[in-house]
Amino acid sequence: MASVSSYYYKDPQKVLDDIDYQLTLDPKTLVELVKAFLDEFRTGLSSYNHPMAMIPTFVTGVPDGTETGTFLALDLGGTNLRVCEVVLKGDKTFSLRQQKYKVSDALKTGEAVALFDYLADSVDAFLTSHRPPEPTEPDTVNHQQMDDVPDFVPLGLTFSFPVEQTALNSGKILTWTKGFSARNAIGNDVVKLLQDAFDRKHMHVRCVALVNDTVGALLSRAYTGGGCILGSIFGTGTNGAYVEQVANITKLGNSPAVAQGGTMVVNTEWGAFNNSRSHLPTTPYDNSLDRTSINPRFQAFEKMISGMYLGEITRLVLLSLIDAAPKSMLFAGKVTKVVNEQWGLDTSVMSDVEQAWESGDGKDGDVIPQFEELGKGEEGVKPEFRKKLERVRKIVVEKMQYEDGEVSLRDAAIVRWVCHLVARRAALLSGVAVAAVLLQQGRATLPDTEGKFDKRNGKVGEGERILIGVDGSLIQFYPNFERTMRESIRALVGGDVEGRVEIGLAKDGSGVGAALCALQAMKQY
Repeated sequence: MASVSSYYYKDPQKVLDDIDYQLTLDPKTLVELVKAFLDEFRTGLSSYNHPMAMIPTFVTGVPDGTETGTFLALDLGGTNLRVCEVVLKGDKTFSLRQQKYKVSDALKTGEAVALFDYLADSVDAFLTSHRPPEPTEPDTVNHQQMDDVPDFVPLGLTFSFPVEQTALNSGKILTWTKGFSARNAIGNDVVKLLQDAFDRKHMHVRCVALVNDTVGALLSRAYTGGGCILGSIFGTGTNGAYVEQVANITKLGNSPAVAQGGTMVVNTEWGAFNNSRSHLPTTPYDNSLDRTSINPRFQAFEKMISGMYLGEITRLVLLSLIDAAPKSMLFAGKVTKVVNEQWGLDTSVMSDVEQAWESGDGKDGDVIPQFEELGKGEEGVKPEFRKKLERVRKIVVEKMQYEDGEVSLRDAAIVRWVCHLVARRAALLSGVAVAAVLLQQGRATLPDTEGKFDKRNGKVGEGERILIGVDGSLIQFYPNFERTMRESIRALVGGDVEGRVEIGLAKDGSGVGAALCALQAMKQY
């Protein structure tokens, strides 16, 4: 595949300076981005059919850890699907039994009926190999509200794709993401598609609740932590769900939820923020990735910050340096299968490269490599960096499939620096999304033109903990991702507010969250 953008240069250092300029975000850019985020929040809350869908979930209660009951959960959100049995113990803890099943590319891109039949088959296989829970009512359900114990096993579905939800157990699929493109699914009710598959197989299982994985992260964190205002995913994909005032969700019109008032969890679908790319700091590398993806012009924000795409952006930057002329600037012009093939470079390799660097003192991470100096070999490398670069070089040789003699210390320095730039941009943009929620909820204000904050900033709920649930491989494992994300949050809402933010891992948000939603649904039977 041809390089996205190769350089013909007089001065190789200017090439590196140019890449640095393209991928670096300053505080002013972050402020403009968060303003655009808030504009899309308000647009999505007021009417339907916008890229940032701001989907009402009809989840009006946030758990406190006292809930009990036994439920099945089905989690579909990527390469694997999971079937779980979740037992909520009522003391902020739970037990879990689970089984994973692989979703083939043929199922992802084939007919929807085949995909949902496979989901039903997987639940059936789980129930065959694991004794199913007895169909008993949750302890937290009022007996007077239930005439009979249900004769089915209640199941919560975590469906990690954009859905226009119309009830707790109903939602229309809006679009596919994450490599899925199953035919004849978009526009249909995902719960009905699944229930029809159960019914075709005469299974005594009923899908009683639909929950997005991000909503699940919020509910799970609330269950184990005693509260939560935002659930967010920073992994293969990205999304956020937060607690909003029902009065602000004006597109609900005359829905009964409006009369009830209070709060409701909103699934933002922020991966589609600024699909027009009017504000996002788009580079030629982003444009190339988007153009050759399965969903061009969609999920613009997600393509800049999620694990599915960061490796590809990095690969495209490296390839532009390999193809540079009149003389290659990287690996002496040599390529491997990892570097030359689309999606060949996994984001986990970036993490390994940065971890090799960070296992030293971690200093000078942002310094642009000095091309000519590094070209002098070991004498052009500061002694304190030599060992770190040698560790990086070994990772590059191993994970990018080069021969030992084909990777110089300068090559290692450039690869490490590009990984850092791409991941840092992703983390800063992730912080923009979190800050937008804090601003939308009235917990903070933006800085003035001089970067200073009003004395009243952060006075709403002053002193209270701001609990945020997170899930995903980037936030959990990528070196310094959370630290850099907090840097962005701090720049946008101030240190006082950022200091009260407690970012905690949502323990199995997609499983426990679905169980908590199923419990809420069972209260209505």
